[in-house]
Amino acid sequence: MNFELTEEQLAVRDAARDFAQTELLPGVIERDENQIYPKEQVKKLGELGFLGMMADPKYNGGGMDSISYVLAMEEISKVDASCSVIMSVNNSLVCWGIEKYGNEEQKEKYLTKLTTGEHIGAFCLSEPEAGSDATSQRTTAIDMGDHYLLNGTKNWITNGGTASTYIVIAQTDVDKKHHGINALIVEKGMEGFVVGKKENKLGIRGSDTHSLMFTDVKVPKANRIGEDGFGFKFAMSTLNGGRIGIASQALGIASGAYELALQYSKERKAFGKEISQHQAIQFKLSDMATQIEAARLMCFHAAALKDQGKDYVKAAAMAKLFASKAAMDITVEAVQVHGGYGFVKEYHVERLMRDAKITQIYEGTSEIQKIVIARELLKR
Repeated sequence: MNFELTEEQLAVRDAARDFAQTELLPGVIERDENQIYPKEQVKKLGELGFLGMMADPKYNGGGMDSISYVLAMEEISKVDASCSVIMSVNNSLVCWGIEKYGNEEQKEKYLTKLTTGEHIGAFCLSEPEAGSDATSQRTTAIDMGDHYLLNGTKNWITNGGTASTYIVIAQTDVDKKHHGINALIVEKGMEGFVVGKKENKLGIRGSDTHSLMFTDVKVPKANRIGEDGFGFKFAMSTLNGGRIGIASQALGIASGAYELALQYSKERKAFGKEISQHQAIQFKLSDMATQIEAARLMCFHAAALKDQGKDYVKAAAMAKLFASKAAMDITVEAVQVHGGYGFVKEYHVERLMRDAKITQIYEGTSEIQKIVIARELLKR
């Protein structure tokens, strides 16, 4: 086991850290308060290569490994989890899914623009009645010969309003159940495709989350990813990688809150000395640092397995389960360390606490992660 990061990985981490501090930190509270999408910041992310990090350079990608992706996600998430979820969806779900399973025409047409940020991607799986139970798709894609006729509604779609390219999971043959599901690439502007209301969320308020409605949308057969009936397998495989991204996001939120709490504890005085000198605060900081270290190693482990072409399903689920709980625990404690100031927006930790909760819900709830982990354990 080699726990040393390469020079390239360290350079990626440092570049992401610099971007987060110089480009994301100014205005992050205002964007959260007013639900402002970080348009200029996302554009710069694309220019720096952070929106197609793992894609092949021949598709304008960065050709980086998954460890570098974890490092970048942590640094961005320390400051602005709204921006990091935009980055995660584009990298983990859309770019990776199209590169891994799409054909050459789809890669040339869509991937080359997604990797640079010229286009932003969205992954459309959840529905009003199909969240954790992804097999119960009500959105239908009826085979009409040379095209599919798409009808239905998708809910809680990250990048729902700003995306240009949408991967939509839909049912083509109900009798085949999950074997009758397809993944289709849908473009904004297709007739019958309407972006619904923007959700007013607890956290990650700078990212845009929408419902999407499809009414007799004609999607060319050329836009289907993989063979007929491959959609469910595509969605599950893509989400496995996405869990590494969200685990890294949770890690970053936790790390950001811890660093703020540590700094504050050295400045705030109570009973004649810095509160960092009080054992009650030291124990909190010790627990926070230990959870972060464990979460980071679990993220690295899942990422390393993925890079080596090994089975990373269990490792990714464990990383997401653990890191998301750590994010909740640590952000709550960071608010506690700050005391009354922690309840005030200008100290950032209350926002990180609100942002942390979603990491236990999207891309598979914590309960679903436990099911995945148990299934993998019982295979052996």
